[in-house]
Amino acid sequence: MEKNLSKIVDLEKYPIHDLQSHKIKKIIEKCKAELENDSCSVIPNFILPNSLEVMRKELEQQLDEVYMSKESINAYLYAKDDPSLPKDHPKRIFMNRYNGYLNSDCFAKDSEMKFLYETEELLKFVSACLGISPIYRWADPLACHAYNVMKPEGILPWHFDSCEFTLSLMIQKPEKGGIFEYCPNIREPGNENFEEVKKVLNGDRTRVKQLKLEPGDLQIFKGRFTLHRVTKIEGNSSRYMCIPAYVLDPHRVNTPEHSKAIYGKALPSIMREIQQDQMVLQINVSNKQPIRYYKQWFM
Repeated sequence: MEKNLSKIVDLEKYPIHDLQSHKIKKIIEKCKAELENDSCSVIPNFILPNSLEVMRKELEQQLDEVYMSKESINAYLYAKDDPSLPKDHPKRIFMNRYNGYLNSDCFAKDSEMKFLYETEELLKFVSACLGISPIYRWADPLACHAYNVMKPEGILPWHFDSCEFTLSLMIQKPEKGGIFEYCPNIREPGNENFEEVKKVLNGDRTRVKQLKLEPGDLQIFKGRFTLHRVTKIEGNSSRYMCIPAYVLDPHRVNTPEHSKAIYGKALPSIMREIQQDQMVLQINVSNKQPIRYYKQWFM
């Protein structure tokens, strides 16, 4: 059956196919203000119930392909310690992680989520909400629109995302726990703000906010600049999310180290590397396209 945006998104409530409509302009204005002030905006009941069920089923049919990771990581998504830094440096604070992904390259060609992510309507709507243009779909074939699975006892510790902008679509809530917590705009370009990050990692709750998402809700989030985590899953039900991502650099991907730790594998082998400041330019053997990854998560 041919996919249709009107069967996935509640276009009557959120006409993202017509950005000139008065209704969607008001929603964009609200989202833009919330993202500017709080780095986060939630659009309730964005996905229609029938489509939500399709997404849940397509994930559950491939649960055996989900890569679950239990290793200890720091807030910058590295598992390796750096003894050259002071002992109390945030990059040397490691936290337990139990979390998994159905990688984007595992999705079926007719996947509901894959179709939604690849629509121009969603990309242009998110761009308008952010007030930034152009933005691009993430070139990383493992992570660009992955499903996130948190089983009972699962936990996602404090961290920064490796892409600038993340969407979170709640597919299934756990019985208890699984609360999204975040510290808006705790860092910015040119200022890592390590002291404030360290306070949060050591238990300071001054900057921490909470957000409870419901199935069907869409969250737009500036995850690269905002420290965030998901609390432990309690009860017998898993938490299912889809996390499509957008970036400012159309060729950027995760580092091989990060990909192996989080997604269980890395990109195809590399033909050449060229050092460019803190970036590495690579050529992907599979499609001969340039790809970039950052040696450090933040520049």
